[in-house]
Amino acid sequence: MGQSNDEQVLAAVAGDEEALTSLLGQHGTTVRQGLSIASKWQSIVDPDDVMQVTYIEAFLQIRTLKQLSSAGFFAWLRSIAENNLRDAIRALECDKRPQNRLERGVGEDSYTTLLAQMSAGSTTPSRAAGRREIQQFVEDAIRKLPPDYEKVIRLCELECKTAPEAAPILGRSHGAVRMLLARAKERLRDVLGSGSVFFSDTA
Repeated sequence: MGQSNDEQVLAAVAGDEEALTSLLGQHGTTVRQGLSIASKWQSIVDPDDVMQVTYIEAFLQIRTLKQLSSAGFFAWLRSIAENNLRDAIRALECDKRPQNRLERGVGEDSYTTLLAQMSAGSTTPSRAAGRREIQQFVEDAIRKLPPDYEKVIRLCELECKTAPEAAPILGRSHGAVRMLLARAKERLRDVLGSGSVFFSDTA
């Protein structure tokens, strides 16, 4: 006899990827249909783009699910999808403002710049750390990301490509790249950890 939906949720949270895949199949279509994308963004952000990133996040975050029921899983998945859509729209709106690429680092400096971004303004890369040390530290963290997140970080943050420039390389829409980048930065921040010796409390 097969598992009930609630039993599948319990199994998924315990690490059963097959159960999680089944739940995503059951609830993903309904979540997708519930997404509301303003008409001016519909040519840039597709519901399928939103759901692709949402599924990645579901696999990464499933152990954080608190409401261990089918209804709780649906609400959780819908929240992730809506957050992804909201972040994509916010980033697309920011794209309309002029950006100065000269303010961003290149080469070894790009790793230092990225590390500073990940500190969320609370700390800065320690002056005691050499550029090569910082590069290796950040590189090790990037390699721990899911493949799609690693690619978008390298293209947009280390190679300083814009989302429209990175989109054809990744085979995704501009909006999808924006969602990937937002989630990839969150994940990278978690991997790096603000308690690292590479961070200093000096502003």
